[in-house]
Amino acid sequence: MTFHSIRNRLVASSLLVFGLAAAPVLAAPAAKEAPPAPAAPKPFNVPERTSFKLDNGLEVSLLPYGDMPKVAIQLVVDTGNIHEKSDEVWLMDLAGKLLKEGTTTRSAEQVAQAAAELGGQLEVGTQQDQSHVGLEVLSEFAPKAVTLVADVVQNPAFPASEVERVKGDLVRELAVYRTMPQVLANEVMAKAIYGDHPYGRTLATEAQLQRYTREHVVKHYEANVGAARSRLYVVGRFEPAQVEKVVREAFSGWRAGPERVKNVPKQQVAKSVQFLDRPGSVQSTVRVATKALPPTSEDAIALEVLDTMLGGYFSSRITANIREKKGYAYSPYSAVSEHVEDAYWVQNADVTTANTGDSLKEILKEVDTLRKTAPPAEELRDVQNYLAGAFLLQNSSRMGLIYKLRYVDLHGLPETYLKDYVSRVMAVTPDQVRAVAAKVLAQDAMTIVIVGDMKVVKPQLKVLPPKLR
Repeated sequence: MTFHSIRNRLVASSLLVFGLAAAPVLAAPAAKEAPPAPAAPKPFNVPERTSFKLDNGLEVSLLPYGDMPKVAIQLVVDTGNIHEKSDEVWLMDLAGKLLKEGTTTRSAEQVAQAAAELGGQLEVGTQQDQSHVGLEVLSEFAPKAVTLVADVVQNPAFPASEVERVKGDLVRELAVYRTMPQVLANEVMAKAIYGDHPYGRTLATEAQLQRYTREHVVKHYEANVGAARSRLYVVGRFEPAQVEKVVREAFSGWRAGPERVKNVPKQQVAKSVQFLDRPGSVQSTVRVATKALPPTSEDAIALEVLDTMLGGYFSSRITANIREKKGYAYSPYSAVSEHVEDAYWVQNADVTTANTGDSLKEILKEVDTLRKTAPPAEELRDVQNYLAGAFLLQNSSRMGLIYKLRYVDLHGLPETYLKDYVSRVMAVTPDQVRAVAAKVLAQDAMTIVIVGDMKVVKPQLKVLPPKLR
């Protein structure tokens, strides 16, 4: 230790003893440093996809992507609840769950074991417009994974011994949903907007589920699933020539099945507030919905910007108002829900019962403000940066990229959609946001749903415009 260092220590100790070392008290306060400016949003460089179509109609997309030795495979069929009749609600869900219960040559255990040996897990899903089967595995097993998916979708056993058990799972799932006000609000809203269209039937009844047999499942599956309605996506690190060869071998023998059929709904407008009474509820679950622009609209991107600004992210106007400023709600959010050639915008919120009317009043006030006044450029820029960044994150995984490709293909969007998305978001102007808000968010076209204590809430609705009560 040097002389200077010893001296410095002694001086420092003396200052501490006499309380003189509190230099910040005497020093001038440091100027607050401005955060660095965000970098300009980057475009998404979409990998080039190789596409081909088999004679039976199956469309195939192969995309080399990423550096990790993994590959995602997903077979997507353009069918789901959309093709269920009024007495078939959730029948496609039952068929989808039974796909994991074995094929004509493998038991359920063997299917699960085959996927596990490839380093993956078979995923099956049923949505309103599409259903899918897929998994993510190590690159070296891509051919075997393609073969496994082909076996599951082409040769399902639908074992009668498992039908009752899986139906039991769905009945229990239904019972849980029936206790959730958010699910019930969505059910009331869907019925109000879509009526008897399949989009208006979100929950089955227990009687329906109990009635379904293996014969119902087989008949529905064969009537709606086949190569002509399907697309196969392979994204990741793989040998393209090898995978294409296996795809052709595994899927060429699949029957074409039914052609794609559009079932575009005609939306309705509920002329009064739709109530589901839950006496004693301490909070109300509300929905404010209206018809929106489908993804193919030239204003769809501007609508996405508008939705984000209004209620689609944490710094949105409605969230700032009824959560941060008023304290009426914990996690309100809005969204544009899209189907083929159809869409609706909805604001969702769980609000305190005592402030249900005021919450709706504030939501409508924020909507009306944006319809009349273009947003400040700085606020718009924050939303654009958020959307651009979120878009890149969503595409940063193999499955994330598959879901974007599904979106493009389902809605018939141009191949340039993903490449141009960021630049189109950044090009939206304040006047465009206001114009789209004025075009879409008209109060007299809105459907309002409330699940809560009607006795307490109904008197509060006098704060709403008469035509919305």
